[in-house]
Amino acid sequence: MRTDGRQPDQLRPLTFRRKYTRQAAGSVLVHMGRTTVLCTCSVERTVPAFLLGTGKGWLTAEYSMLPGSTSPRKPRDKGGKIDGRSVEIQRLIGRSLRAVVDLGKLGERTLCIDCDVLEADGGTRTASINGAYVALVDALHAHKKDLGPPSAVVRGSVAAVSVGLLDHATLLDLDYSEDKDADVDLNLVMTGAGEFIEVQGSCEEATFSRA
Repeated sequence: MRTDGRQPDQLRPLTFRRKYTRQAAGSVLVHMGRTTVLCTCSVERTVPAFLLGTGKGWLTAEYSMLPGSTSPRKPRDKGGKIDGRSVEIQRLIGRSLRAVVDLGKLGERTLCIDCDVLEADGGTRTASINGAYVALVDALHAHKKDLGPPSAVVRGSVAAVSVGLLDHATLLDLDYSEDKDADVDLNLVMTGAGEFIEVQGSCEEATFSRA
């Protein structure tokens, strides 16, 4: 039995609170168990230099863990320096959402995704992807006068979840107490059509078989 009473193949409670803030076009507070992330999507009428004049848009993502999201406190990023883990995660979020967005339908606009972890209890990157997708669709809906309905830009849905191997048991959606001791930690990002976007799997002092 898992520490929170879940079955091995059972997700943590997953909720989305949409329109959580007023300023961003799309804003979602996502809870996966105790992990809580604020995801926003803003639409800017600019693109990176390499896309100027192409008529094509872009999607970028930023990720951070607020100081009070962990114990002990996580120092705040300063002076433009971002730790390697945050860089890796925000690139993952960007790749995951770009996989289902038709950038050519945006015109020269950038979709800016921001994911800020308010409380971390494992699975912050997967929660960020899940919340960011909802924020993205809401932002496109807010700009439907210029861009058309979200379905004109977004080709499908995307979601992410973690899988782990702990004490020879395969577990879905690990919380921190499981993740920190897991022999294998794997993050899976897929579309609603069942296609893979990314698989991240690694071991810690162990190996795992193809099965």
